[in-house]
Amino acid sequence: MKKVLLAGAVALFGLSNAQIAKGTVYLSGQVNYSSVDNRENNDAKTENLRIIPTAGFFVGNNVAVGLGVGYKQSTDKVTLTQFSGPYTLKTVGKYTEDAVVVAPFVRKYWTIADKLYVFGQLEVPMEFGNYKTEATRTFTDNVNNGVENQSVSTKTKYTSVGVNIKPGLDYFLNKNWSIEATIGEFGFNTYKLDVDGADNRNDYRFGLNLSSVTFGVKYVFAK
Repeated sequence: MKKVLLAGAVALFGLSNAQIAKGTVYLSGQVNYSSVDNRENNDAKTENLRIIPTAGFFVGNNVAVGLGVGYKQSTDKVTLTQFSGPYTLKTVGKYTEDAVVVAPFVRKYWTIADKLYVFGQLEVPMEFGNYKTEATRTFTDNVNNGVENQSVSTKTKYTSVGVNIKPGLDYFLNKNWSIEATIGEFGFNTYKLDVDGADNRNDYRFGLNLSSVTFGVKYVFAK
């Protein structure tokens, strides 16, 4: 037993020497796009785009601070067709959010092996954007071939602020390139439209699951 404990202590001491040095700088980021069609649910379509370049600086061994600044857009489009005798009413609704994203963070690394690290990241993501609603209604008289169109559009500013903790893994392919993955998210987010009487919409996220895994590539300016 003593030999096992001694071997474990030696291994841990050895791993602790593999550190990311103070003063190291890295560049990373997120580029995500998704598109989902749901024709069984009112011919709905959802698209999401997120581009967030990130820079980090190690203020101490295995401790980094950084900032992500970028853009996000999400669009939901729903088409609803209704029939009443010889008349047809088709409604197309489009709901778009686009925003500038600013996300300062601090990250702490712990060594698992010479090139493999586990990290915890605390970030404060903020969004400053617009929520736009567009709706078009087409009324068709199928007997007399008459068509009437109506459209409406509104645009409202919104802000969103959150506090998140993300665990992850970082594997260094060489001294300059690494692949990182975050697994799950623990945090809180509040969202509010800039209109009189609007309430905050609060969202809590707690989970470690494969559906929330994100991957990224990082370039390190090794010292």
